[in-house]
Amino acid sequence: LGTILPPNNQEYLQYLVNSHTHHSKTKMKLSQYRIALAIAAAASSLSTSTAFTSVHLPSTHQSPQNNKHASLLFAEESSSSSPSVQMATKTIEEGSHDELMYALGVNLARQLGDVRPLVETSEELTQLARGLLDTVVGKFDDEAQRSLLGRRGEDLNKIIVDRAKAISQKIKAAGDAMLMEMSENPETATLESGVVIHPLEAGPDGFGKGVKPTAASTVKVHYHGTLPDGTVFDSTLGGDPVTFPLGGVIPGWKAGLQHMCEGETAMLGVPPAMGYGEEGTPDGRIPGGASLFFKIQLIEV
Repeated sequence: LGTILPPNNQEYLQYLVNSHTHHSKTKMKLSQYRIALAIAAAASSLSTSTAFTSVHLPSTHQSPQNNKHASLLFAEESSSSSPSVQMATKTIEEGSHDELMYALGVNLARQLGDVRPLVETSEELTQLARGLLDTVVGKFDDEAQRSLLGRRGEDLNKIIVDRAKAISQKIKAAGDAMLMEMSENPETATLESGVVIHPLEAGPDGFGKGVKPTAASTVKVHYHGTLPDGTVFDSTLGGDPVTFPLGGVIPGWKAGLQHMCEGETAMLGVPPAMGYGEEGTPDGRIPGGASLFFKIQLIEV
């Protein structure tokens, strides 16, 4: 579902918790919403290389005991010196054929998506990984696969549906709680649609002054979008701002940006109905029922 940016800029966190802002002298409590705001603020100060760190490939300096993925994947190997474990911890040199094959595995895994939300324990993850690996390497032939799925298919469908539903409910509850907290902040404005706007930085003429876009406008923006848990699903930080017609974006953006003035920066809380609804996005980056939180700088209308 994206990259989790480490909230390592504690100065921004403290500023957002303790600072006096342009509308109120109220000291806000530390909360999920404030943490999300802090992550967005911290991210804006990071360079591209820092904010979007490349994956660290497994190396011989990481033993299976210290490498979570290796220890799970090879939990039942009889010895850490087995060929499978040695291969899993082999240093991968940049530009090598090994790196190319590793990249192929990463690409296939990205198409599969993040399966961790569907498992509840490390043992379950181990068995899931064994099933994947045995099937991929041909250890589990087609007849055996069909037999197993025919025998456990009904149970499999039930556990997938039940766990997906539980995940969706947790995501929705977390988003609702953050939207509620945002709306209780006297510095925010809540629209009839449920979209919450928290002005952060004024434009050149001050808050609420300057050119406002309409539904027919084309806007130039920088933005940083996260889920309630801080997972980043889209961002222009570290790159160039984007320009697009406001009529072509999700309803929450269309509604929220029409209440911003050129040059302003704001936090936008978007309920599911004004985002991607109960279905989410086809690629799975935004789950169904998720509220979305954006830090948006409206550069030009």
